[in-house]
Order: sequence, then structure tokens, then C-alpha cells
Amino acid sequence: MLVILAGLPGTGKSALSRALASEFGGVVIDKDIVRAALFPPDEVEYSEEQDDFCLSVMLSTAKYFLEKDAARIVFLDGRTFSRTYQINVAIEYAERIHTPWRIIECVCAEEIARVRLERDVNENRHPARNRNWALYCAVRGAFEPIARPKLLVDTGRSLEECVRGAAAGLSARL
Repeated sequence: MLVILAGLPGTGKSALSRALASEFGGVVIDKDIVRAALFPPDEVEYSEEQDDFCLSVMLSTAKYFLEKDAARIVFLDGRTFSRTYQINVAIEYAERIHTPWRIIECVCAEEIARVRLERDVNENRHPARNRNWALYCAVRGAFEPIARPKLLVDTGRSLEECVRGAAAGLSARL
């Protein structure tokens, strides 16, 4: 199964995807780690073109994992999936390789996201150097509502509660 983690920066997609991967024996493919592996620092653009390229690499990697074990769950992390075409690309790929897909949209109060983003910037904890409050505001302004079936997770709750809710939602659909 391919699980798409959508949501604004700082809404907890990475923490949730790692915890769910641990819970289900799955694997997380993180766009920011993929980008850092593919591009030297002076070639990182944070452009839509580069993000789309990284997503294509992520999907090819997901296919590799799923061909080895069709029962495995692959979590796509590190991209907001804030535009309809981004979600459609991932879903169309999943359907082309005959694997089920799910969308988890992470949301939380803006103040929670702002605090998380500021902490990560101050502590240099995230590989994406453009991930800050300004990016949050820009993505929020262009975020297209997800019209596909999705599981909505409020990551303002504890990680354990989020994992329980998301795991129950994923298990119900397996």
C-alpha cells in the first residue's frame, strides 16, 4: 500500500509517518532526504520542478519496495501534497503498479505548527533549509482542498493518539 502524507509544513507528517511505519513494519520515503541525497547543497532549488523530480524518484523507490513485498506499506513523506496534481501523480502511479493507496492529511492549530517550525529552524533539525513560518504561510495560501477520500489526523493531539487513530483508519481499509 502507498500512503500519502499531506499537510502544511510543521503539521507532523514526518513524526506520524515514522511512527506508523514502525507500527506496521513499513518504510518511509522522505522527499527532503531524497533531495539531499540527489543534489549537492548548491544545487538545491526548492522549486516545483525539483520537488516533482524528487517525487518521481520516491515513487520509483516505492515500486521497488512493493515489488519485493506487496503487503508492505510505503509512506510518502516530506511533500505537502498541497496541489491536486501532486496527489493525482502519486495515486495514478499506485494504480499503474496495482497497489492500493491512502491519503492521510495532517492538520493542527497554526500556533502549534509555528512553534514546531521555529524550534526546528532554531535547532537546525530539518534537512529542508526553506522550511519555516514564511513557507507555511505561502503553502497555506495555495493549498488546494483534497477532494479524494482521506483520513484526517489532528496532530495537535499526542503522537500516541494520532498513531492509534491513523492505524485504526488504515487497518479498517486494509
